[in-house]
Amino acid sequence: MGGMKWLNYHHLLYFWTVAREGTITAACEKLRLAQPTISAQLKKLEESLGHKLFRHVGRNLALTETGRVVFRYANDIFSLGQELMDSLEGHPSGRRTRFRVGIADVLPKVIVHRLLKPALCSPESIYLTCYEGKPTALLAKLSVHQLDLVLSDSPMSPEAKLRAYNHHLGECSVSIFGTNDLASSYRRGFPQSLHGAPFYLPTENTSIRRQLDHWFVTQGIHPFVVAEFEDSALLKVFASTGGGLFAGPKVVEKEIQKFYGVSLIGRLDSLREQYYAISLERKLKHPAVTAIIESAHDKIFN
Repeated sequence: MGGMKWLNYHHLLYFWTVAREGTITAACEKLRLAQPTISAQLKKLEESLGHKLFRHVGRNLALTETGRVVFRYANDIFSLGQELMDSLEGHPSGRRTRFRVGIADVLPKVIVHRLLKPALCSPESIYLTCYEGKPTALLAKLSVHQLDLVLSDSPMSPEAKLRAYNHHLGECSVSIFGTNDLASSYRRGFPQSLHGAPFYLPTENTSIRRQLDHWFVTQGIHPFVVAEFEDSALLKVFASTGGGLFAGPKVVEKEIQKFYGVSLIGRLDSLREQYYAISLERKLKHPAVTAIIESAHDKIFN
């Protein structure tokens, strides 16, 4: 016992809060403590561990390699603490594996649901938390272990300077949808009928938009762009009330028609939508990630 090193959990809590909030100022507001207090406690934690946990990046703090390891353990420690309190209060949560997923906002929600459902159906009890945003912001969270996985329509670029791995989930062709009235107007003579047709399109920073633009040019088709959307679900809500056609993945044609009350107009088989899972591990260990990738390969995109 004499040689055992004791960890100050107050110091660890302050570190964990600063790492999550990104700045000491934000952590002060959360913890309702003065800045010198938190700074002093962080310094004591670094001294007791014998490692620097943060480095300055502009006005913000970024975790060092050791900081990332400590953060990962702190996450587990404080989630276990919450489970202990829940159990004592008569709400036994059971031991559940946390699974935090970042979802690129351009991904169709129907596809995301199909991809993530196997994680919730896996034998191990999973506590799923989903975050949505731009791939670059999500990858930044992945790099500091705030996420376990990122789902995207494109692989991580080599310029990302992040030691992470692209796992190709699959691909499928693109279908064009519209309300029943629009479908009856544009189905005849498809795809040339799309010339001048009103369209709701994703914004230009998406892979599918770039493909659609290229396809329109090569076919000599000039659609009338009614509006552009970053959020794929909002795009479909607008399209479900009429006013424009939209593109969606072929593998979820039935779900799109059912959820949004639209009809299939035709398919663009030469266009391919790609789907990727990005993780910090090359060899996947998380049971939920394994379930997602196996289901994507065997069932969804097979």
